[in-house]
Amino acid sequence: MLKLLSNRIYSGWRSLVLAVVICLCSWVVAHPALAGIEDDKYDGNVFVLYAGNGSLVPPKISLSDSLKLNKPALLVFYVDDSTDCKKYASTVSQLQQYYGKAASFIPVTADSLSINGKYPEAEPGYYYKGEVPQTVVIDKQGKVRLNETGVIAFEKVDDAMREVFDLLPRTDSVELKRRSFNEFSSELAK
Repeated sequence: MLKLLSNRIYSGWRSLVLAVVICLCSWVVAHPALAGIEDDKYDGNVFVLYAGNGSLVPPKISLSDSLKLNKPALLVFYVDDSTDCKKYASTVSQLQQYYGKAASFIPVTADSLSINGKYPEAEPGYYYKGEVPQTVVIDKQGKVRLNETGVIAFEKVDDAMREVFDLLPRTDSVELKRRSFNEFSSELAK
């Protein structure tokens, strides 16, 4: 009798666990992704997920090393749970396509910076304004050529980079054009 009772209890627990698993599976299948490009939810690194460019993180060189080498730098302050940063990641990736060999691309997660920290000029924190995304273009002499917050146009950063490298203005040269996100993503899939 006791054995029969224990078998029924065990069978009841098995049924309960199975019901919970089925409910969880149906909830996961029925709900879309919990984060996306149109929200401020964390779902991973913005450069890997939304720009398809894991080569930007972690940065290959520090700002101080870039300045020691007399190499221009592009600093981008970001956080992974910001809609604006998610959208801007593809612009940074496009810029790296054209200037990545001649300039140091240094993405800096704003969460890693001390709020009241005092930084020397050779450290990214020195340039941080407290908003993301923030883009700073620094020439090889250490002079800031662009320092803006928000999602800024590719062309605006391109103009600053053209000044840094003493290239012809856009009106006198071949225009660099952004690809649409879908075109960019489909190239990555090939």
